[in-house]
Amino acid sequence: MTEFINIGFGNLINAGKIVAVVCPEAAPVKRLVQKAKESGRVIDATQGRKTKAVIVTEEDHVILSALQPETISRRFLAGREAAWKGEEDE
Repeated sequence: MTEFINIGFGNLINAGKIVAVVCPEAAPVKRLVQKAKESGRVIDATQGRKTKAVIVTEEDHVILSALQPETISRRFLAGREAAWKGEEDE
């Protein structure tokens, strides 16, 4: 079963494809985002707001979110916990 995470403003991503969720302030992350923009691999899900998290996927897409990395992490862990409880109930 595919699990999705809400990354803000009704945007959902496949949780199983996430490699990293990082803060956009570091210089290497800024370079990563710039290179991804140049090659057309950026998905901007910020709705014009400030980018607070950069999500890297298995397919080398870079997703920009206006949510804090901690918020995305909590949502990811909450989804995993719910899935584990569902498996225990079976």
